[in-house]
Amino acid sequence: MVIKSKESSSASPSLNMIQTVIVALALLAGLWFIRNKRAPSTPYSHLPLPPGPKRLPVIGNLLNMPAAAHDYHEWSKQYKSDIIYLDVPGSKMVVLDTYDAAFELLERRSAKYSSRARLTMVNELMGWDFALGFMEYGKAWRDRRRLMHNSFHPEAAKQFRPQLLKETRKMLERFLDTPNGDVMGNIRHMTRNIILQITYGLEVQPEGDPFIEVAERAIEGSLVASIPGNFLVNSFPFLKHVPDWFPGASFHKKAREWKGYGLKMIESPFSATKRNMAAGESPQCFVSTNLEKMETHDAAHERDIKLTAGSMYSAGTDSTLSAIGSCILGFLQKPEVLKKAQAEVDKMVKPGHLPDFEDIDSLPYITAITMEVLRWRVVGPIGVPHLLTEEDEYKGYRIPAGTTVIANQWAMLHDESVYPNPSDFNPDRFMLDGKVNPAVRDPSHACWGFGRRICPGRYMAFSSVWIAIASLVAVFDISNAVDDEGNVIEPTHEYTPNLIRVPVPYKCSITPRSPQSDRLIRASVHEELANA
Repeated sequence: MVIKSKESSSASPSLNMIQTVIVALALLAGLWFIRNKRAPSTPYSHLPLPPGPKRLPVIGNLLNMPAAAHDYHEWSKQYKSDIIYLDVPGSKMVVLDTYDAAFELLERRSAKYSSRARLTMVNELMGWDFALGFMEYGKAWRDRRRLMHNSFHPEAAKQFRPQLLKETRKMLERFLDTPNGDVMGNIRHMTRNIILQITYGLEVQPEGDPFIEVAERAIEGSLVASIPGNFLVNSFPFLKHVPDWFPGASFHKKAREWKGYGLKMIESPFSATKRNMAAGESPQCFVSTNLEKMETHDAAHERDIKLTAGSMYSAGTDSTLSAIGSCILGFLQKPEVLKKAQAEVDKMVKPGHLPDFEDIDSLPYITAITMEVLRWRVVGPIGVPHLLTEEDEYKGYRIPAGTTVIANQWAMLHDESVYPNPSDFNPDRFMLDGKVNPAVRDPSHACWGFGRRICPGRYMAFSSVWIAIASLVAVFDISNAVDDEGNVIEPTHEYTPNLIRVPVPYKCSITPRSPQSDRLIRASVHEELANA
């Protein structure tokens, strides 16, 4: 979302505006001079910077910043380097184009690369420095990360499988009742309900849920505000002092609005869970479990629990929403993949039952589909940028301290040397002799991030996508929608331009494979509700 100026259309700009522009240009020139004057000698000061597009004086690469991960990849090919250097006012930037480069720097040297660049719009004006994804590396981050790890490491994540099964089966029933309805809306309802239950022990209302409506607005704001280039104040922090009324300063209004939603997103469900606990009505969830562990009241630790829960709530839905929505698009593009998956489920799952997590070893092709979806339509093409805290060297190039480091996850997961014909939706690339081929690089090595910043909820996210795919193929046929005149409606395969990209709403036909499928879905939902 690029800020559009609301300045007057008068031919003569105001004196205040001219003065402000002159001051801004002077500050930019001063910044450029300071950053380019001879720095003290360092162990790597004699080395060149990595290659990259030509930088203009003062503004650097501001005018040619790429709009997509693919553009960064083209630069990497142009300069024949897996590391590219960019410079915009207020920020030095390095883009890593290959898995090897990302693994070497972000994994092996994670002690230097685990912090985050401070985004003025997000961290300061919107108050999102509570979110793990935007926090600087330090004790506060480590404490909250530990809270999440204790609940979401591979074994601990299994405790949430009952919620995943229940909500997946309720999603099947929604598709049953709306065969030509809102595909992404049905999936979104499931993902929101899962994270609300796991985090706070709360149920999502069928329509107009107040917690979800607030969270949607808060999350949208954080995703828009964190995209490089969307808000100049992230590159020029001094702009935060520009008054609200000044042309182009509408970011202040947006920041206040999004900050309000963010505070409500943190406070409201947390307070609801505490009320339910006091009444003895709260099921086990992240918040209740951690509050119950406190032997005495500890305001600081309770705040950590609350803010960690807010991080989970804000980050825990769009990745799974994107992957499941992309999988359905893949089935529409390659119907033979759906047919092969259905054949595997029909053969391996007990008749009269829906797939369960106990079937995971018996359904390798479903696992291959899940892996291919995460590779084919990368949820976060450029990931969340890291920050280098100490000058470093890589392949004879100097990387200055304070550099923002971006892992081009799209390029890594579309590397033709690893994944031939990478634009094709082809789960068979991960199969060999009827099993998942361990020789092919697992997309999970890149799609969830790197090093100490890797997504702590990745195991639960994979399980959520896996069970949704297995369940959908077990009971539904999926095909393109048809309009009133019998014309096939082809999905656009368009995605939102946010940090986490999600398919834009699309239509398709999702119908039960047989009358038995209908009965099985409704019986399973009734059983899950009875056991709840």
